[in-house]
Amino acid sequence: MLGRVDADYCDIRYELMHETKIGFSGRELTLLDSSSTDGYVLRVLKDGGLSAMAFNRPQDAERAVRTTVENAVLMARRTAEPVRFARTEVAQETFRPQLREDPQTVPVDEKLALTRKYNEIALVHPRVATTYFGCTDVVRERYFLSSEGTELREDLVTVQMVGVVTARDGSLTQRSIFGFGGSGGFHILRGREADVEAATCIAVDLLNAHPVTAGTYRVVLNPNLAGTFTHEAFGHFSEADIIQSNPTVREKMKLGVKLGNDVLNIVDDPTRPNQLGFYKYDDEGVRARPTRLMKDGVLVGRLHSRRTAADFGEPLTGHCVAEDYRYAPLVRMGCIYIEPGTSSREDLLGQLGSGLYLLNAMGGNTTGENFTFGAQFGYVVKNGKPGQMIRDINISGNLYETLQSITAVGNDLKLREIGGCGKMQVNIRSCHGAPHTLVEGVVVGGR
Repeated sequence: MLGRVDADYCDIRYELMHETKIGFSGRELTLLDSSSTDGYVLRVLKDGGLSAMAFNRPQDAERAVRTTVENAVLMARRTAEPVRFARTEVAQETFRPQLREDPQTVPVDEKLALTRKYNEIALVHPRVATTYFGCTDVVRERYFLSSEGTELREDLVTVQMVGVVTARDGSLTQRSIFGFGGSGGFHILRGREADVEAATCIAVDLLNAHPVTAGTYRVVLNPNLAGTFTHEAFGHFSEADIIQSNPTVREKMKLGVKLGNDVLNIVDDPTRPNQLGFYKYDDEGVRARPTRLMKDGVLVGRLHSRRTAADFGEPLTGHCVAEDYRYAPLVRMGCIYIEPGTSSREDLLGQLGSGLYLLNAMGGNTTGENFTFGAQFGYVVKNGKPGQMIRDINISGNLYETLQSITAVGNDLKLREIGGCGKMQVNIRSCHGAPHTLVEGVVVGGR
């Protein structure tokens, strides 16, 4: 079909997606669903105009071609800058990840029993008022063809268990939100009883925690919270399509600019096996590769699609990803993280002396270069030792000031096992992480 398309370039992606979802609210089973869906996305580049169309039935292919070509021509007439694609290697490969326990071979009854067991661990605590536990596995059989000759098949496998535990004491309620999973197989969801117990105890302990006292503090962020900062505040500005048409931010994010402290090194690497953000080829058929974004505080790279790489005159990175068969791809992080340093967690708390130790992201937002994140809980640190537990925590700041204020990085890199990014589409495979991180002068407020 692609050979008959009157265009400078075209590609088509077909996906068959298998999904199982299980959910408990308290002791009530509220969700049990298993489904298979499929569809196509066609993209056409003609005369500098780029158009895409999603469709579900093979018999709609001819109409999709006509419509997409017509739309590309219209786009070309109305765009000031013709779209160009950076050159990429032609690839022909089939890739299926090596799984420890394919989720499609695990009976639904067994998945249901595992979810119920974790839910019951939380519910036995007398101060737990309610819970939500959800188990999801998604297998995307993804096929890609391009007019340049690339032919790919890659399976993307995602499993996750998400828990929300709500504890109550009178009118006071506190929540612990957590989860585990990855791309290496269903086995990662087994044997996690201790993790569920620990997360439940956090919700219960928060009932006795003190609300944080607002102020400006030196803080140590745990890997979860430091990774969220890396993704939300810095990572999106590393996605070339975000800054492509924003001259002010594009100037601030110019390669070679010193943005961070010397201790700060940031990488996005979708090629890490079994991690949530793992893939071999992106949704443009470009091979994924580790991309160094910051070296010793200096901005040295960014994430690209074929379109943005051509516009910026920079190398391809393989970071153009779609949510699924319903969408054309856009520039996305794969697995972004701060590289580890040499200090242990205890070393960082010792360097902190007095301040706050903040743990686990809990919502937040970014507005341009400014951010606000919630932390699930924390501890007041005195003489390098965590003491009183605190709650109701928000941290806020400016991206560029915070990058300069990171003065020490731990040696204990941890990547999140569950993720998600809502940039225009929802990407459940977006992964981020960090070691423990020491930051100076953080503005902390209550909720």
